[in-house]
Amino acid sequence: MEPLAAELTPGLRARLEKRRVELMQAALSRIYAIAEPAEEADARYTQGLRVAVEAAIDFGFAIVERGPDEPPVPVELLAQARLAARNGISLDTVLRRYFAGYALLERVVWEEAASEREANRPALQRLARSKGPAFERLIAEVTREYREELEAAPDSSPERRRVARIKRLLAGELLDPADLDYELDQQHVAMIAEGPGAMAALRDLARGLDCRLLTAVDQGAIWGWLGTRRRRDRFRLADLCRRGPRGEGLILALGESGEGLNGWRRSHLQARAALPVARARAGVARYREVALLSVAMQDDLLASSLLENFVLPLEQEGEGPALRQTLSAYIAAERNVSSAAAALGVSRHTVTTRLKAVEERLGHSIGSCGAPMEVALQLHALEASGQPG
Repeated sequence: MEPLAAELTPGLRARLEKRRVELMQAALSRIYAIAEPAEEADARYTQGLRVAVEAAIDFGFAIVERGPDEPPVPVELLAQARLAARNGISLDTVLRRYFAGYALLERVVWEEAASEREANRPALQRLARSKGPAFERLIAEVTREYREELEAAPDSSPERRRVARIKRLLAGELLDPADLDYELDQQHVAMIAEGPGAMAALRDLARGLDCRLLTAVDQGAIWGWLGTRRRRDRFRLADLCRRGPRGEGLILALGESGEGLNGWRRSHLQARAALPVARARAGVARYREVALLSVAMQDDLLASSLLENFVLPLEQEGEGPALRQTLSAYIAAERNVSSAAAALGVSRHTVTTRLKAVEERLGHSIGSCGAPMEVALQLHALEASGQPG
């Protein structure tokens, strides 16, 4: 059977070759956007990424030139999958990178193949269909290589294998959790603890609340889950954890209560989102209380816009500190002027006057922008404290 590239145009491979550098740069950019290699792996894995991308591009070009069944999966890609498993990089991250690269290559091939006026449309359709089976074969072999390496690693202790299993479950793989000694079909609250006595603090919390505890150590942080079957604790568990351990240097991020496997995963993602706030405050942060702040801390455009719109206008005539303090007290008092005045030790008239000044400088009422204004004040407070994040 004649190769698809010949059915289209003899120059297709040559035109694709001219875009190789562009493909390499775009593919590496997408890989880094999914997960920064320098933060997650050793030098061999990081250096191997470029080699693997080059091999993947050759594989894609070969499919176009010779058909989907002929080119074998490059050994460089299989070796990179083994390195990923050894470095604790999740299979989800590995496969997301392949899907991103596949989408990129498909776009470039289609652009070049369809650029000829005399392009053979049936051949274009056969070309589009041919790439699917080859990509599925690539994914299957990479996945098999990754899993075999993970199970067969000679230096993998039982604890490391258990942590790897937890990461695979979090990534959405369908695994039997029986060997975790923790039931996933119950209520969960996820926690991430750092600092002196972090593991002991989670164990004390589990004992105090009479809950099962699952833990995993990841790069110095303690991932934890509290589990219970008591229905009365469904909505109270996160509240109880929030009032839990305190200690000098202890950082604790909390997710919300979740049920079953999906709730177990979601609560962990929430704890991870709250972690930057807990670090910045050097204390405890619960996701429900800091969700918007955590997003703003990781989005430079959003953070700078909030500060520019809600904090900078208050700085006129040197009144910024008094106006910010009054506004923060008013928000904390749930918009109650009397309570805010009592907290500040000033008169109700003073609070009312300052709030009116805030609205005049912002150009709109406090009630119309409560949430973004509160986040802006929290960002300013973190910035002024000199805490990281």
